[in-house]
Amino acid sequence: MGLVHYPVYNKKCERIASATTTVDIHDLSRVARTYGVKRLYVVTPLTDQQRLVGRMLEHWKVGFGAKYNPHRKEALELVTVFSSLEEAVEDVGGAEGEIPLLVATDAARQEERSITYGRTRQILRASHVVLLLFGTAWGLDREILDRADYVLEPIEGVKEYNHLSVRAAAAIILDRLAGGHHQS
Repeated sequence: MGLVHYPVYNKKCERIASATTTVDIHDLSRVARTYGVKRLYVVTPLTDQQRLVGRMLEHWKVGFGAKYNPHRKEALELVTVFSSLEEAVEDVGGAEGEIPLLVATDAARQEERSITYGRTRQILRASHVVLLLFGTAWGLDREILDRADYVLEPIEGVKEYNHLSVRAAAAIILDRLAGGHHQS
């Protein structure tokens, strides 16, 4: 899984680097650990944000937090910080022996390269290496969407409103992709 902070959009549809939030990292690492994700990549070029995440991880992986909450430590051990998506892709390739398929998430339907949850589950079951990308702020920049091999179909609620937090979206998506109750 990749939690991408750059390039993403702000609400004016301008390209930005968004700030990291420790609650996103805590919650996404727990979701990742629950569903068997091997690694959670936090992608940010901002050195102050990298330091922030590094301090948080140090506390929970080797500091007082590691003893205080071993379950949190176990989840946060999945987290690695990189400056760019390219670095994360290289890391996955080195660890897995193949370049991953990039599956991006987006709240808007991307008809030309949209992939269903069912088809994505088939890819995962076939043991293809996949890096599932989640955008922060107002979503992944077009550059990332264009680079992705697929764009996962959006989560559709019961109304037109569609602005979930990345934590909520990731939990729903991982349950749909890796939860034990899906048969097809």
